[in-house]
Amino acid sequence: MGFRDLLQFRHCDRTIFTLGDPAGPTALRCPICCQAVRFGLMEAPVRIQTPIRDGHQAACSFLITSQVGAAGFSEENESELHVGISNSKGVVFSYTELGVLHQQVGWEQSIIVPLVAPGNDTLSFRMLWDTQLETFSNLNTWTGDRFQEQREFGSCCYGFALSYINHVMRSEGSEPITREHFTSQYILHRMEAASKYLSVYQDVCQHGYHSTAESYRSWPTY
Repeated sequence: MGFRDLLQFRHCDRTIFTLGDPAGPTALRCPICCQAVRFGLMEAPVRIQTPIRDGHQAACSFLITSQVGAAGFSEENESELHVGISNSKGVVFSYTELGVLHQQVGWEQSIIVPLVAPGNDTLSFRMLWDTQLETFSNLNTWTGDRFQEQREFGSCCYGFALSYINHVMRSEGSEPITREHFTSQYILHRMEAASKYLSVYQDVCQHGYHSTAESYRSWPTY
């Protein structure tokens, strides 16, 4: 199941979310009053991009997924999340009880944290990233029989991913990052955005739109 972007606009004193496309051949209509909607420059609809994307299309990134799919990102769902690191070709490396898996499928519904700045995303860097990730994943530290060991960063898959990130940072002469800093700066707001998006998206799919009296000045960023 792929997820589509949402469209957010104000009408009938409500904030309305739909899957409509204002660039389409017909005028956007308010689902509450069924009238064609016209906007001034400051009132233009806002497109909310889906935060749940195909992790295999995201090179050199930190990925979060769930065994139950996107539903695992909901605040009401208590399913365990799984994390991994993608190489430049979208193959995801993740640590499990079987050791480090190299997966070309299974991460189609992921929350993505890019790890490489666009200016540094060169062919030579990608080749280096892939070589380092392959070498790192083959270390004896990440064999399946050691899965239950206590790790520097807690849970095993998270520990593998953050350990690799710090491995790269050290090789570049940068200070390592802590679990607390990485979680607060890069994970929590993306999880919040995904949970909110899913709640609205499910309502839109069920009823054709979602509306609220609350006025949104901004959507949680990711």
